[in-house]
Amino acid sequence: MRYLDNLKFIDVIVRAGSIRRAAQVLSITSTALNRRVLTLEDELGTPVFERTSRGVRLTAAGELLLMHIRTQNSDLERLRSQIADLSGERRGHVSIACSQALLPFFLPEQIATYRARHPAVTFSVALRDRLAAEAALVDYTADIALVFEPVRMSEFQTLIAVRQPVCGVMAKTHPLAKRGMLRLRECCDFPLGLPAAPYGVRHLLEIAQMRSSYSLRPVLESDSFEFLCKYPSAENLIAFQILIGLPADPDAREFPLCHRKISETDVPPGLLYLGQLRGRTLPVAAAKFADQLARTLAERFEHG
Repeated sequence: MRYLDNLKFIDVIVRAGSIRRAAQVLSITSTALNRRVLTLEDELGTPVFERTSRGVRLTAAGELLLMHIRTQNSDLERLRSQIADLSGERRGHVSIACSQALLPFFLPEQIATYRARHPAVTFSVALRDRLAAEAALVDYTADIALVFEPVRMSEFQTLIAVRQPVCGVMAKTHPLAKRGMLRLRECCDFPLGLPAAPYGVRHLLEIAQMRSSYSLRPVLESDSFEFLCKYPSAENLIAFQILIGLPADPDAREFPLCHRKISETDVPPGLLYLGQLRGRTLPVAAAKFADQLARTLAERFEHG
C-alpha cells in the first residue's frame, strides 16, 4: 500500500499541470519533486512526462501509469470501506460531480439524510457541466455523477434516468402565477431569463422554439441558475429550471418565488441521469449513497 502513496505525486503533477505548481501543493521543492520523477522514469525505463514550455504532459506510458495509480487507489478505498462496514461503522468518502440543478435542494437533502445514518462518511460535491461530469468519472475525481441531458455517454454507466419537466419560475405576484400549467407562448409575452447556451434547459427551449411560430427573446442570460431563479423577485421576469432544481412545494413559503410546469406539448421533458464510470466497482460508501439516490429519484419522478 505504501508504494501507492509514493506514486501519488504523479497524480498531483497531472492535476497541477507542472512540476513547479505540484511542488507547491506537496510542500516540497520543485527540484526534489523533479528528482522523484526522474528516479521513477529511470526505474520504468521510459519517460512518464513530456516536458514543454508550459509545463508537462503525460506520455503514453505515463497515461498507463496514471490509470494504474487511480485504479489501485480506488480499489484500496473500496477495501477500506468494506473493512469499516465489517465493524458496523460505515466510513469513506463520496465524491459527486453534478449539474447546477442538483445543488440548491436535492443534494443537500440527500447528503444530510445519508450522514444522519453514517456520520463518519465525508462528501465532496463539484459543479460540472455535461462533458466535464463524465471526465470526472474517468479520472476518478468523482465516484458518481448526476447530469441533465448529457452530450455523450461512452464511459457513463447509467444507474437510473428520470424525466425532468421544465418549469417557469416567477414572482408569486406574477400574472401567470395563478395558472396550474404554463404554455410557452404565454411566457413569451413577458421578459424572459434564459440559461447560457451549453446548458440542457436552454437546449430544450431552443428545440421547442424551432417547432413553434414564436421566438424566445431573453432580456437576461446567465450561466448561473441560482442567479436566474432569484432574479424574478426583482423584476416581472420568467426564468426556467428543471423540477429537481426547485422546492418540492411549488408555492413553498420559504421560497420567495413560485414555479409552474411548462406544458409538455410545448417543451418535452429532458432526462436526468445518475451514473458512474462504466466497469468500476464503487467503494461501499459511494455505492450505498448511489443506491439511496436511485431509490429517491425512482419514487419522485417518472423513469426516462
